[in-house]
Amino acid sequence: MTDQSSALSKVFLAGHNGMVGSAIARQFAQQDDVELITQSRTQLDLCDQAAVVDFFQTVRPDQVYLAAARVGGIHANNEYPAEFIHQNLSIQLNVIDAAHKADVQQLLFLGSSCIYPRMANQPMAETELLTGELEPTNEPYALAKIAGIKLCESYNRQYGRDYRSVMPTNLYGPGDNFHPENSHVVPALIRRFHEAKQGKLPTVTMWGTGSPFREFLHVDDMAKACLWVMGLDKLTLEKHVSPMMSHINVGTGEDCTILELANTIAEVVGYEGTLEWDTSKPDGTPRKLLDVALLKRLGWQSSIKLSDGLTDTYQWFQNNVVRT
Repeated sequence: MTDQSSALSKVFLAGHNGMVGSAIARQFAQQDDVELITQSRTQLDLCDQAAVVDFFQTVRPDQVYLAAARVGGIHANNEYPAEFIHQNLSIQLNVIDAAHKADVQQLLFLGSSCIYPRMANQPMAETELLTGELEPTNEPYALAKIAGIKLCESYNRQYGRDYRSVMPTNLYGPGDNFHPENSHVVPALIRRFHEAKQGKLPTVTMWGTGSPFREFLHVDDMAKACLWVMGLDKLTLEKHVSPMMSHINVGTGEDCTILELANTIAEVVGYEGTLEWDTSKPDGTPRKLLDVALLKRLGWQSSIKLSDGLTDTYQWFQNNVVRT
């Protein structure tokens, strides 16, 4: 009798409990030829170099998806810059080097669109990296992510590894952070409109004018893109991606105003009150949109419409966050 497990590809997914990691895990759950290996933070501290090396030497995975990171909003980035740069650098250095030492040939590193300069040309192509100053509020986090990209590029150049990097736009979806103070715009608005509906509030006040444009990608689309990029053969990738600029943007290629986003979320939630705008508050950057032409040339594009994705996210919020 043949041992079926011997034919399985062993994939280590770091950060499987996060929003992106859990979405990648859902994608792998649909495949019967993969043995997905995960470790909780209590099982394996990715900041502990010796423990990470020992884990890789013992498990010897075929592929690695590095979705683990110290993340947070503007407040957290401002309050804990040392932790953000140190912990993210530690995770990346430990996992990528341990993977190399365990002879793991394929690895996917997940970054962030905050790697690009605050005044980058729009839409932001991969070539915008390192062409200007970063946004000060999340510079330590961005620098760590840039280091991760360059770490992958360096192992590829020196050791012939196949370590790839993807840079997602603003993500939302199941597993998002709906904290009333520290969440990003989509989960924050879902919570605000839900609570306004429950409290029968006649108005909800929004910051700024609602005119800035932002791009939003459902996390399940992001997960699909990750598996797509990793599934490409190396020769195909090398035809389109420069070894010295190897990261790939992942987004929808479309954006909307914050006003349009707010109106869509209000409709999804069922809030029928009035939106008011406090124009004394700042708008932030006028536009942040990723150029996804490279990803399209590689054969992938997003499929989840914003309204459908928001409906799915609100359902998850009701089932998992709302206290009844």
